[in-house]
Amino acid sequence: MSGDHMESSRGGGLKRNINGYNTSSSASTYLIEDTETQWTSWLVPMFVVANISLFILVMYLNDCPDQKHTRLVGNCVASFLGRFSFEPLKENPLFGPSSSTLKKLGALQWTDVVVKHQGWRLITCIWLHAGVIHLLVNMLSLVFIGVRLEQQFGFVRIGILYLMSGFGGSVVSALFIRNNISVGASGALFGLLGAMLSELFTNWTIYTNKAMALLTLLVIVTINLAIGILPHVDNFAHIGGFLTGFLLGFVLLPRPQFGWLERRNLPASTRPKSKYKPYQYVLWLVSVALLVSGFSVALVMLFRGENGNDHCRWCHYLSCVPTSSWDCN
Repeated sequence: MSGDHMESSRGGGLKRNINGYNTSSSASTYLIEDTETQWTSWLVPMFVVANISLFILVMYLNDCPDQKHTRLVGNCVASFLGRFSFEPLKENPLFGPSSSTLKKLGALQWTDVVVKHQGWRLITCIWLHAGVIHLLVNMLSLVFIGVRLEQQFGFVRIGILYLMSGFGGSVVSALFIRNNISVGASGALFGLLGAMLSELFTNWTIYTNKAMALLTLLVIVTINLAIGILPHVDNFAHIGGFLTGFLLGFVLLPRPQFGWLERRNLPASTRPKSKYKPYQYVLWLVSVALLVSGFSVALVMLFRGENGNDHCRWCHYLSCVPTSSWDCN
């Protein structure tokens, strides 16, 4: 089963599977300070609280001790926690609930989404986590990345980025993975990473240390995506979330020109600059077109029951590369 994804400063993100893990790092290395309003971050902390609260509820409903009659091997881990104790490590090595509990509560699975028409799982799976380890890594990543982004751009834009990226990651995952269930916020976290990269491009002229900023972010993204080729890690959700966030960054995160911000201090006879540069408008239009067309095509393919692997014979290597040490099946 799958679980699941930086003044001068921005951070990094994560997605994972229950039988393997994908970590992500975050480093405050390159955001610039400007004259725009600094927001108070409250939405990201609310997301963290919601994810933790939901995990506690999932563990309560899982009630490991009550499932002894259906368990083939192993005993509950940390049995002193009572009904909050974890499934045996052979069932879930991340210290969490059973796969059947996750599926009942909204985990992503192709059969349920397409055959049983439960499209809501494309959203609910973002809020579920496979275990304590999965939850902690994702929430730490969310705090390091999301708080700074929300302070810079406000809760509306970051909230849209988070939810749309998570949804995009779920759609791509469902297109390519049919035999496993998937949970986790990593697609949304990779979306924040993608938005940071496009924000760097669209606001390129206002950064002072451009090369270092770009190199730092590319290294973080590359490491996270590389971890995704391990078995049982849903790298398709990472890639879908990253691409969605990257395009949304051009739409939601362009910064106005300094001359436009200072227009009130200019003499009345001075003609103020336009709010954005021409290339920012071009990137905005291209990104909107790609987002609309991409989601439309992907959703039509998904609900028609098409398998993404039939249209891309090598794409399965993006999520797992078989070696002598492991079997991707």
